[in-house]
Amino acid sequence: MRSLVWFAFGIVGGFVAAHLVNKDPRGQELFAQLDSRISEFTDRMSDAYHEQETRLSEIVDDVKGVAASASTSLGTAADAARSASSSD
Repeated sequence: MRSLVWFAFGIVGGFVAAHLVNKDPRGQELFAQLDSRISEFTDRMSDAYHEQETRLSEIVDDVKGVAASASTSLGTAADAARSASSSD
């Protein structure tokens, strides 16, 4: 229970400190730079995620194409085997 109180105290203290820092023009500049860096980071992560998603989608499409081709080939081979065995 005591650690929960300290945790809550830390959160409240952080908000108070951030509010006081934001009142100063230098603090506002600091928060603007921080916001800019966080936005840049999240944009890069989003771009990387979408790039990886595209790569994986292309791989899945290739595998589906190979599987469809193999299925068609197996069906043709099975038909040929059936017709060869019924001809005997």
